[in-house]
Amino acid sequence: MKKQLCLTGILLSLAAICIAQQADSVIDKISQFPNRLFAKIKTKTDRLDEQLTRQTEKYLERLAKKEKKLQQKLYAKDSVAAKNLFAGSQEKYQQLEQKLKTIQSGENKALSGEYLPYVDSLKGSLSFLEKNKNLLNGSPDLKNKIGSSLGSFNQLQTKLQTTEEIKDFIRQRKQLLKETINRYENSLGLNKYMEEYNQQAYYYSQQVREYKEILNDPDKLAQKALVVLNKLPAFQDFMKNNSQLAGLFNIPGDYGSASAIDGLQTRDQVMQILQGQIGSGGSNGMAALQSNLESAHQQLDQFKDKLSALGNGSGDIDMPKFKPNDQKTKPFLKRLELGTNLQTTRTNYFFPTTTDIGLSLGYKLGNKGTAGIGASYKIGWGTGINHISISSQGVGLRSFLDMKLKKNFYISGGYEENYQQPFNSFQDIRELHSWQHSGLIGLSKMVSLKSKMIKKTKVQLLWDFLSYYQLPRTQPIKFRVGYNF
Repeated sequence: MKKQLCLTGILLSLAAICIAQQADSVIDKISQFPNRLFAKIKTKTDRLDEQLTRQTEKYLERLAKKEKKLQQKLYAKDSVAAKNLFAGSQEKYQQLEQKLKTIQSGENKALSGEYLPYVDSLKGSLSFLEKNKNLLNGSPDLKNKIGSSLGSFNQLQTKLQTTEEIKDFIRQRKQLLKETINRYENSLGLNKYMEEYNQQAYYYSQQVREYKEILNDPDKLAQKALVVLNKLPAFQDFMKNNSQLAGLFNIPGDYGSASAIDGLQTRDQVMQILQGQIGSGGSNGMAALQSNLESAHQQLDQFKDKLSALGNGSGDIDMPKFKPNDQKTKPFLKRLELGTNLQTTRTNYFFPTTTDIGLSLGYKLGNKGTAGIGASYKIGWGTGINHISISSQGVGLRSFLDMKLKKNFYISGGYEENYQQPFNSFQDIRELHSWQHSGLIGLSKMVSLKSKMIKKTKVQLLWDFLSYYQLPRTQPIKFRVGYNF
């Protein structure tokens, strides 16, 4: 008995030593947090803060102008109603704009509104490190950067909460304006300006949502930092008491303990209940259950897609009466699309076997259209397998436009300038009269790919209607295969 107690004591001591060593290892990793982590957090939040302020100011000014036009139009029909409806509205827009501009780095408030998992974890990490600076062995400058990053984050958080106040005000104004306009017959002119107001309100809501998604998108450096912190029991306890998730579900203090699960059904009990239900259904009970589960999953996925399209669960569920442009609120760089394509031409009387390698940069105009520019380089391979000779056979400058026709098919067009002669240096292609014109029109098919690098495959069949005027004449039908990144 004594030997067993002694052995148990040794095992417990070893376990305690292992846990202590693991905790020390985690603390060592935390103390070596790179300086650039906090700099990246501050840079990202400051940039979003600036963009959010600028875009909110722009949309508030546009909405105020739309109300001004509505006021003038309504005044011609009913001057009294116009005075009552628009009294103080312009001043309110200015107040909201000024309020957003004057927000400074404030106190460390709890997160509220739509739940964003990464934002919650990031806020908790910064707050934890702010209160436990002794875990960092860096210079005082590094510890100050934690406070600076947390201050920038708090300022952005306060501005996001203010945008919710702005959206509430806009929703109220939309409802009030709509109710007033509907009282009048033949209100075609009023409805036109009301639709313009609704469009601006919708795009502002989408713009705020876009910034939230950017903020909630973690980079690899921050992800590694969160993995390290999550191994620390003190951080786990801190998040249980201070995270937004804990506030949403009111997690009790004994969460995770044995007493917290008293009365809950065990896995075996749940399986017994399921087996009883399946058995009552006869031999087809399991198949019926699986069929119902698959149907439920499909319906849930459809519901999630619709909910995401209408506001991503953020309370912005407001179906627009126009077809929104899903690219309008995206940053300029996110609307760019890099691509490449290949086109091979067999040997003929004038040219050897060649391959055109093209690069393109497209700008997404909206849901259904992309316009862009590009360039190509023509490589010659010789006249056959026994006469391989790599040479420079030409270059080209391109422009293109793709407009969606149906599903994955697009109408494609473009204009190109091509130098179709062999050259040894770029000095040879400076003669503009040697360049040939190409006008292209045809069909493209886009095939989406589940790849981090290549997003789409693009297959094109194009007709060069200017090829008949070229000397020497090139082939009028062009087949190209490309990839978009």
